[in-house]
Amino acid sequence: MDEWTHHNKVRAREADGVLELVVDGLTTQTRYYKPLIYEFFRKAWRGGRAAWGEFSVEITMHYVGDPPWMDLDNLAKALLDAIKGYAFHDDAQVARLLVERHPGERERITIIVRKFGSGAEFSARRPHTLR
Repeated sequence: MDEWTHHNKVRAREADGVLELVVDGLTTQTRYYKPLIYEFFRKAWRGGRAAWGEFSVEITMHYVGDPPWMDLDNLAKALLDAIKGYAFHDDAQVARLLVERHPGERERITIIVRKFGSGAEFSARRPHTLR
């Protein structure tokens, strides 16, 4: 991957169609993340721009000690809103979303965004429906 671009508590890099974004620190106030990430993209980011198509997004919250009292769905929504307009045009383009929390050595959030090539990656993973 390329070198990291830093601004405040946010850093990002991209290579081979993958955008990796890391936010250092945690808070239970999910509204904190949107302006922080917006500022990063507005002031520091010189990488790729929003694209059309389907995307896979993986969000991992790393915590120290007891897990924070935070709904992961609210965290995911705040982060998707924050990267919308930079990684993709609309969060409706997210065809696959994985959100997890794990104990870690540092408190941080990692976001990995991948663009689906032809859509075959997604359809191959879709569960079969019963008829």
